Amino acid sequence: MEATKTAQVRDKNAGAKTIKKTFPVLEMSCAACAVSVESMLKETAGVQDAGVNYANQSAWVVYDPAVTKPELLRQTVQSIGYDLVIEDEEEARRQQEASQQRRYETLKRQTIGASILAGIVMLLGMVVMELFSVNHTALNWVMLALSAPVVFGFGRQFFVNAYKQGRHGRANMDTLVALSTGIAFIFSTFNTIYPEYWTRQGLEAHVYFEASAVVIAFILLGKFLEERAKSNTGSAIKKLMGLQPKLVRVLVDGQEQDIPTAAVSIGQTIVVRPGERIPVDGRVLNGQSFVDESMISGEPVAVGKQTGDRVFAGTVNQKGSFQFTAEQVGSQTVLAQIIRRVQEAQGSKAPIQKLVDRIAGVFVPVVLGIAVLTMVVWLVAGGENAFSQGLLAAVTVLVIACPCALGLATPTAIMVGVGKGAENNILIKDAESLERGRQVTVVVLDKTGTITEGKPDVTDWFWTLEPAQQNLYKSILLSMEAQSEHPLAEAVVRSLSAQAIERVSLNSFDSLTGRGITALYKGDQFWVGNRTVIDQRGISVPDVVDQQVQQWQSDAKTVIYFVNETHVLAALAIADRVKETSRQAVAALLKQGIAVHMLTGDNAHTAQAIARQVGITDVKSDVMPTDKAEFIKQLQASGQIVAMVGDGINDAQALAQADLSIAMGRGSDIAIDVAQLTLITSDLTAVPRAFELSRRTVQTIRQNLFWAFIYNLIGIPIAAGVLYPAFGFMLNPMIAGAAMALSSVSVVTNSLRLRSVKL
Repeated sequence: MEATKTAQVRDKNAGAKTIKKTFPVLEMSCAACAVSVESMLKETAGVQDAGVNYANQSAWVVYDPAVTKPELLRQTVQSIGYDLVIEDEEEARRQQEASQQRRYETLKRQTIGASILAGIVMLLGMVVMELFSVNHTALNWVMLALSAPVVFGFGRQFFVNAYKQGRHGRANMDTLVALSTGIAFIFSTFNTIYPEYWTRQGLEAHVYFEASAVVIAFILLGKFLEERAKSNTGSAIKKLMGLQPKLVRVLVDGQEQDIPTAAVSIGQTIVVRPGERIPVDGRVLNGQSFVDESMISGEPVAVGKQTGDRVFAGTVNQKGSFQFTAEQVGSQTVLAQIIRRVQEAQGSKAPIQKLVDRIAGVFVPVVLGIAVLTMVVWLVAGGENAFSQGLLAAVTVLVIACPCALGLATPTAIMVGVGKGAENNILIKDAESLERGRQVTVVVLDKTGTITEGKPDVTDWFWTLEPAQQNLYKSILLSMEAQSEHPLAEAVVRSLSAQAIERVSLNSFDSLTGRGITALYKGDQFWVGNRTVIDQRGISVPDVVDQQVQQWQSDAKTVIYFVNETHVLAALAIADRVKETSRQAVAALLKQGIAVHMLTGDNAHTAQAIARQVGITDVKSDVMPTDKAEFIKQLQASGQIVAMVGDGINDAQALAQADLSIAMGRGSDIAIDVAQLTLITSDLTAVPRAFELSRRTVQTIRQNLFWAFIYNLIGIPIAAGVLYPAFGFMLNPMIAGAAMALSSVSVVTNSLRLRSVKL
């Protein structure tokens, strides 16, 4: 995260200059945490505006430097239990990574420890105590000893955070967990130490240690799973930065020197050798080569470069060497602009507010109010045992309101949903991504590697020779293409090698720039190349060959001819094949009511041909990475929820901009890192399946929340004693605990139903 990134902003009202900075935020553990940090920053003197991104663990702040300083912002955030990294960019990144790693390891230890102890306590309280004749007092002391480390040791963070939130009049999920588990534990401890208080009144001294311990264990498990999903948030930016070489070979007074890339200045001459990455943007001075520009265009075929052609930072030189003049360096390169756009899109505010945290913000004060009101009413109108019955009723309210089911409602559905996704070749980065899929109204598809296979292949052959004569000439063609540096030659070599064709020894070989290649074999001359080769030789093309070639070209396929001195021996078509399931996937998306667009860096003719094959009518061709991101912005501005599906570095910017980003698992690591969903298959039908999974999972979460609250809605009034005046009935705390457990069982059982869903 860019801690020192600044921008000058004009305050519309005061006219004063303000600074915009982005800082990493440490220790945030839920979406409500982000809300708390944001609201505190906005209330700080001198701050004009602020936003916090929970997924990206960062905050941007627009402030007046004459009124406030980063140190004050940090103190403000620290006052509610979080931290702001205000050091330079490199130190900020290091601290954020170290903090995330520490939190992950800590949560892992806490989850394991709490789960073991909570399991033992639950076994003692719900099995041993109920089924065996044991000394209940001694068993209570054992459960107290085992649950105390869970509640106040492994669960300490909930109480600390709840305290810090409470100091500022705020409440979140931590508050709910701390209150319910704390009250249940204290009440159980009192009953263990002084059970006579209840027994003298003819009541049983119940304990709820297992409820406190199990709630803490489950909540920790949910937080651990979430932290694991977020652990690689910044890796995409690091890999993008890694595309630029650290050292550059420049010409100084005719001598080659290695200097840092950061030291390159405009106008310097840079030398690039085969296999090296191009360090900055520029224009070729001399030499020629083919350059893999898939990170810019997304197209699999390397681009020929000659004097005067442009080259871009991060692209990979193939087999030739050349020199070029630096024209854009540092932050001006296309690669740097992609990095900056990805950072901006990833750092923008997430549109989703977690439903459970919103509910918790209202639920906590309501439950507290009911518990206090219950106590007051009993004290006023309860009669002889008003205090004891009022206290029992108030505690029962808090016990039945224990958020075990509420804490399980989302994590269990997400766990099952993520597992179901994995079974269907869909890897889901986090819960928000899974939830977002159901809202998508438009899908934007990259062409190469997404709709198509992503590499050129020989799709068709047309031989003018009899089958018995073909093998010798196939051997000659294979031997010629094996020596060619042209990217399409690899497709021919793959195709012929798959036919078990043997190579022959050529007498000579030469490359014809812009036309093809030629070779001599046993006194006969052969050529491989485009139509120019034929025209220059004056060779007549048979009508049947010409008709076939026209058909291939109408399908946007590249045609290569193989000729000798007098005849066309063969014609072959090369194209990036459309995946067999792409048309089915587009049809499934359209059936779901989702509009489908295709964006590609390829030309309009090829783009339209591919679109026709798969049933897409909305196509944009000749687009650069920035164009893709801008197109998605336009769709978003019109109110659409956009999912982007891509596989290359050139798609990273658009993926980061989209509301939901989906990467093909066989694509680049950077596209996968930026993406929220990754398809570990080349089958595009996984996309509509992912959306169906999202709909089913969110539906399950809502059902879970219903089951989590239905017991509270019915049980809390009964626990408070509303039936006592008419029927003399008081809800036993043990029944309240059972209702709480039943709600949890309902939630888990409902979540497990997702396993049987057919996508």
